[in-house]
Amino acid sequence: MADEFKIYTKGGDKGETSLLGGTRVSKSHERVEAYGNIDELNSFIGLIRDQDIDIHYKNVLIRIQENLFVAEALIARDPEKQTRVLPSLHESDILILETEIDAMNEHLPALSNFILPGGHPIVSYCHIARTVCRRAERSLIRLNMVTPIEDIIIRLLNRLSDYLFVLARKTGQDSGAIETPWISKK
Repeated sequence: MADEFKIYTKGGDKGETSLLGGTRVSKSHERVEAYGNIDELNSFIGLIRDQDIDIHYKNVLIRIQENLFVAEALIARDPEKQTRVLPSLHESDILILETEIDAMNEHLPALSNFILPGGHPIVSYCHIARTVCRRAERSLIRLNMVTPIEDIIIRLLNRLSDYLFVLARKTGQDSGAIETPWISKK
């Protein structure tokens, strides 16, 4: 019988974890914070994908989740010790998001005000994922100030937050939700 994969290792019981490559760091390390935020984002995208939405969006979301796993691995590696070849992200991954944003926007009314998140659970899930995406992006920028990370990861998350905003609007339109504009009360 093959070695069984155990979920628990007890290695993190004292507040440390291992990066890819074996380096032990605090669970509050900037690198762990960054890939942890992306992991949370990935989970929220799974929640969106579990909703009653068009199969096309589900397929795009699966590809996004796969790219987020790649991003997590790239961030979780110790750049000085990592010897394993990891998958990579490509410009085409960003282009897909831009193409999807443009395609959805063709069917949406132009924005003249900020809109309040909500109107339908799917819309709200998209907005939650968008805000988690922005947090993940901020943590990547903080990490990048300490140690360089691949520029494409930051650009991917920046574009993904835009995609999630437009997906919120499009799934709202598809489900008959009313967008509530935010009007400043001077």
